[in-house]
Amino acid sequence: MQDVGTAKTTTPAISPLTGEPIKPADAERLAGVLKAFADPARLRLLSLIQSSPTGEASVSDLTAPLGLSQPTVSHHLRILTEAGLLERDKRGVWAYYRLVPSAIAAIADLLTPPRKRAAKKSR
Repeated sequence: MQDVGTAKTTTPAISPLTGEPIKPADAERLAGVLKAFADPARLRLLSLIQSSPTGEASVSDLTAPLGLSQPTVSHHLRILTEAGLLERDKRGVWAYYRLVPSAIAAIADLLTPPRKRAAKKSR
């Protein structure tokens, strides 16, 4: 694997729902990741990549299903990669994108109230 994108935005360890005040820097990082989620095209991209038979997709695989131009799809993929939600793997002239399951799980965990989190773990 070469040229794998790394997360420039990491999520805070403390949830804003724990009852403890979240630090300003953590709030900024979390807001950045949530902004990446807060776009219908990006949500569709995450869904399309995740549901792909191989679990990855290139820009050319994603433009037709989204009905967007290649530069627009690339822009959205870059935002998702910088937020740490996708990894990028360059192979020749093509770049393939796949979800970072731990990043998605961390966001879900941060947004799950502590009581529900405890109930999920005890199952």
